[in-house]
Amino acid sequence: MTISEQVFVECDDARNNGTLIKRVSSSDKEFHYQNWVRDRLDACSLDYDEPGRNVYPDFRLVRHAVGFEVKGLAWPGRDANYDANSQVPTGWHNGREVFYVFGRYPKDVRGMDEYPVTDLVVCHGDFLNADHDYVHKNKSFRGFGSYGDVMVRDRKMYVVPTPFFLASGTTGLSTLIVPAEQRPEDRRLVQVGELVRVEVEQVVSSYEFNLETNEMVIHYSENPNAGKQHTFVAYRLQGRGDDKEVAMNSSTIALPVEDDDGDDG
Repeated sequence: MTISEQVFVECDDARNNGTLIKRVSSSDKEFHYQNWVRDRLDACSLDYDEPGRNVYPDFRLVRHAVGFEVKGLAWPGRDANYDANSQVPTGWHNGREVFYVFGRYPKDVRGMDEYPVTDLVVCHGDFLNADHDYVHKNKSFRGFGSYGDVMVRDRKMYVVPTPFFLASGTTGLSTLIVPAEQRPEDRRLVQVGELVRVEVEQVVSSYEFNLETNEMVIHYSENPNAGKQHTFVAYRLQGRGDDKEVAMNSSTIALPVEDDDGDDG
């Protein structure tokens, strides 16, 4: 099996067998699901660099040019998009192919230290964004304020649609989404859908922010890949929802707008 298949199968087996997420403390709002995924990597005997804050992706394998970014989402709740803190999603980063491990768990877990993974999606980063060239950088300048000694930081936060919003037919099940050319080696994996994403005609190239009016002006440029189709295929293990079709949602442009300053979930 490929690495992505191996991790997906292990995650699906764990979810199907009722392996619970274990919260270390009531204040643990970030790492409980990440630890659950870490245990799956350990079960696959995959070596990785330890995750840390502002490290992308979360798990960087050391014997394979592959990384896994983990996103846990409380459900029902905000699961149409997530905050990508300082890193736009991509399927290729720093010489590694990047896969995302999205998992939903019950929203109301008050008084609970263990709870199930409701459903999960392991998807190639290109399903979220196919641009491999953009390099994120935070910039700053000093001179703001009445005394001219306040520094302004341009700390970008990206709000990204999740696979649960982009595709239908994922609720309550485990789904693997990979580029069409990555045919699975595990014959137990059954195709349950074909997903096509099309590049837009214009892409954002820059923006300006007016500190007096608090207005943002966005500048666009022509996308040299306008109209290019990126085809992905959804798979499930045989007998585990392989009769439920996965398809692109028709209203994927109508992504809810988030104006808050939330952190990664």
